Formats: sequence, structure tokens, C-alpha cells
Amino acid sequence: MSEWKVGQIKIKSGYTPAPSSPAPAARDPNADRQTLQAIQAAAQSGDFVRAADMAEAAFRGGLEHPMVLNLTALKFEEENRFEDALAVLQRAIQIAPQDLGARNAAGLVLTRLERYREALAMFDSVVEIMPEFAGAHCARGATLEALGRLKEAEAAHRRALELEPENLGAMQGCANLLSRRGAHAEARPLAEAVLQAEPNFPDAVMVLAAADAAEGHAGRAQARLEMLAGDERLTPHQRALAYGQLGDVLDSQDLVPEALKAYEACNTGLAQAYAPLYARGDNALQFARAMLAEMDAIPAAAWNTAPGPAPADGPRTHVFLLGFPCSGTTLLEQVLASHPDVEALEERETLSEAQRAFQMKPDDVARLAQASEAELAPLRDAYWARVRAEGGDPTGKVFVDKHPLHTFRLPLIQKLFPDAKILFARRDPRDVVLSCYRRRFAMSNSAYQLLTLSGAAAYYDAAMSLAEALQPAMAANTLVVRHEALIEDFDKAVGEVCGFLGLAWSDSLRNFAEKARDRAVATPSGAQLSRGLSAEGVGAWRRYGDQLAATAPALAPWVKKFGYAAE
Repeated sequence: MSEWKVGQIKIKSGYTPAPSSPAPAARDPNADRQTLQAIQAAAQSGDFVRAADMAEAAFRGGLEHPMVLNLTALKFEEENRFEDALAVLQRAIQIAPQDLGARNAAGLVLTRLERYREALAMFDSVVEIMPEFAGAHCARGATLEALGRLKEAEAAHRRALELEPENLGAMQGCANLLSRRGAHAEARPLAEAVLQAEPNFPDAVMVLAAADAAEGHAGRAQARLEMLAGDERLTPHQRALAYGQLGDVLDSQDLVPEALKAYEACNTGLAQAYAPLYARGDNALQFARAMLAEMDAIPAAAWNTAPGPAPADGPRTHVFLLGFPCSGTTLLEQVLASHPDVEALEERETLSEAQRAFQMKPDDVARLAQASEAELAPLRDAYWARVRAEGGDPTGKVFVDKHPLHTFRLPLIQKLFPDAKILFARRDPRDVVLSCYRRRFAMSNSAYQLLTLSGAAAYYDAAMSLAEALQPAMAANTLVVRHEALIEDFDKAVGEVCGFLGLAWSDSLRNFAEKARDRAVATPSGAQLSRGLSAEGVGAWRRYGDQLAATAPALAPWVKKFGYAAE
């Protein structure tokens, strides 16, 4: 942890490499043995830089041995050559399948590449081989957190601490998860223990800053974050996140210009860090606009599809909850999840198979509009299989599939499940865009569009335009839930939702905050939800009115259409 690199590959002392495959006949076994001994001696003395340099030279000379490959991969990772590091580690695993060091290192590199599902599979294989390896449980926890599976993540970190009570990674992982759900008093001592061993460690500082802010000590939180942001050891990504949290603290003190400057620093840093992945080629906004252009040529009647057969183990009522990020979808989902007759799934890619079949290119939407039942039926089956694979059990329940960005999947939803109920979360567009700009989402092509106010506004406009295009086909099965109405009169708004879904009222709906803490909400609003209903975000855009002026061409038509005040 001392170098503060997420997923840094470690060489454990006492590690004995598995035997390598026999060396080719053309090699000199004695020379290879001497090379390996020299590399091992350098590593055991703690001179990993020299050991890695020697290993890379041996690797380039054709010597394949797990220790050589592991150290070469370490050197490649230090040089940010993660694909090269992964290839070398995969070769190490190939020649020594039981090599835990190579498997664990490959998992860590996969997390650096944000290939989290593959990383989880790799860590699972390590745990299967050596269940008592605390480091692998800790790495599983971090990976599960990245996948939004927070309760499993906490269990993995807790297991790591059982095996190794002083494991700082697991300690910090637990602190992060507790902080995310607003349990700051529990998170604080864990973060403080990490800082005793690793002064100014970024995640620990941010956990303590969040605790300070929650306890009313914004000035102390600000000082922590300003000192952290100035630390030269931070990676660009870590510094960006520190500035983002600093923006929140400054905003809480009504220091709007200062907060905006911090948010700009955060989002600029993230944009630069993720530019190689998301700034090349067509982006999510361009895709959405091109798809909308294709839909203009499709007759509205093409979206009036007959429902397919319901699965025998399917839900009582099938519900899609969507809208746009920061529109109130998480609040509404948590409220509904508190009802005993509801099964809710939070932001899982349940439509991925359908997307691969009919939404890989903008003009695929024309094929989708004409798709036959024979083409659609397997995709429905794949959807329900995905729901269950993600931990959902919809049988006999009112099943709520919540994902705000599934607004961009509405053509798929309408063709596959034309009889499904649609809950459409709505909030003042200006508050939505400002909130999207201020939040730190797990990065994706869609989230990349939210790193500027103008980009977020344009993406919002595309989402609402898509919903508008399908409104004639969806109207009978759609209920718009206005966030401000839910805040103003909770029982009335939620009662209308219950009536629409055929749910009897339950007093448990009012206890959603307690349920949210238990469910470990993965979205950025998790900590806020744990505090209960709050009107603090209603009309927040007014304090940033000057900065939001540039978004007016995209947002003003929707502000007017949705009945919000133009002031």
C-alpha cells in the first residue's frame, strides 16, 4: 500500500515458485540456474527493481520460469503496460497452473484494466487453491465492490481480516464500504488504523473526511482533502477523486465558486485518465443521436408488439424503473424494495444479450423493429437467466429492474416486454445535470458523457428524446414519478406507485432508509439514502445558475415540457 497504487502486484516473501516446464534443449541449464539464483537473491534482499530488470532481460533471452515471468510482469505494470503484464502472467499460469503468485497478480492487473468479472474469476481460483490466503480474499472484496456487489465485498474483506487481522487492504475495504452506506462512526477507527501504518493514504483520508463532514466538521474535512490533493504520491485518478470529494465539502459550506473549481479539477482529471478508453471513436452520445435518427424512419406501429409467453417461474408484475442518473431512481427503488412483495435488482446489465443482438450499431434498431417472435424469445429467456445470475429471485413477486440508463434500451424493452410496467423517474432537468456533474460514477462510456455540464445536458436531451419517441407505445403502461412530489408528499406519491403496480400499502415503505443500510446501495447516493428522505437537492441548481446557463439550449425545452419554473 505504501506506493498507493490500486491493484499493485506484490511479491510475497517466502514464496516458492512452482517447477517450470523443461527448458528447451538449446538452453544451458547451468546458466539458467545461475540466472534464477541471482534474480531470487535480488528479490529476497528487497531489491525488486534490480530483480525485475534482471527478470525482464532473462525473459527476453527466452528463459520462461514462473519467478521470471512474475517479476517481468511486475516491471511491465510499473511502466503502465498492463496488457503486456497480463500476457506474461497468463503464460506463467499456463506453464504452472498452481502458481498462486501469477494468478493473484493476473487478477490485480485485470482490475487495473477494469475487467472486473475476469478479475473476480481469477481471485476465485486463487481462493479455491488456497482458501486461507488473506490477500486473495481482500482482492476479491475490492473487485466485488467495483462490480456493485457490496454485501459480498464486505464479507470478503471480513474473511481477509479473520485470516490476517492486520491486513490493511481489507481494513480499508471495510472502511470504504461502511462509509458508502453512511456508517461513519464504524468506518472512522478502521481508517485511522490504516493511517497509523500509511500516513495520508488516500482512501483512508477520504473516509475520515466523509466522517468529518457528516458530523458537521466541514472545515476539518476540507483541510484533510486539500492536503491529500497536494500529495505528490497520488495517481491522477486518486487526485481527481480527492478533488471531487473536496467539491462536495465546499458545496456544503455554500462556497460555490470554490466548489465548482474542485469539481472541474476532478472531472478534468477523470476525463484525461479515461480518454484512451472513451474519447476515441463514436461515443455514447453520438450513438444515441444516430439511433434516434434511425427511429425517425420507423413507423410508430412497429413498436406495438404482442406480449410473449410469461415464464412459469416469472414475476407477478414485471417493472422497469428508469429515467436518467440522479433523477431519483435509487430513492424510488429503495422505497419499493422495502415492500415485502417486491424483489428489486439494482443496476445490473440484464439486457446485455439483447443489446448484443440488436443494439450494437445505431441502424440495428430498424432490424429490432421488425424482429420476429422466433428472434425475440431466446432473448427473453437470456434476460431472465441474467436476472437470476445477478442474484434476483422474481418468482411470484413484483420484480423491479432498476437502471436509469435503460432509457437508452427502451426499444429493446418495448419489443421484448411490451406488457411490462414502466416507472419513469423525473426530476428538474437542471438539478439532474448538476448532480450528474458533481457525482463520481463508475466509469463507462455513458458516465464519460457526464464529465462536463454541456455533455451531461446533451446526453440528458438524447435520453428524453428517445423516451418521447416511444411514448405512444409505452403510455398505457408508464407512470411518471416526479421526485419533487415524492419529497413533498411521500405517502401520496408512493401510494400512487403502489396502485399502479397492484401493491397494497405497507408501512415498511416508510422505513426505506433502514433497508438501504442493510442492502448496501452501490450508487453514489447510498450514504444520503441511509439518512432518510431529504429535500436538500431540490432546486440546488439555482446556486449554480450562472454555470448552468450554457446548458439552457438542451435543457430549457424539457424544463418547460415537464412543468418546472423557468427562473
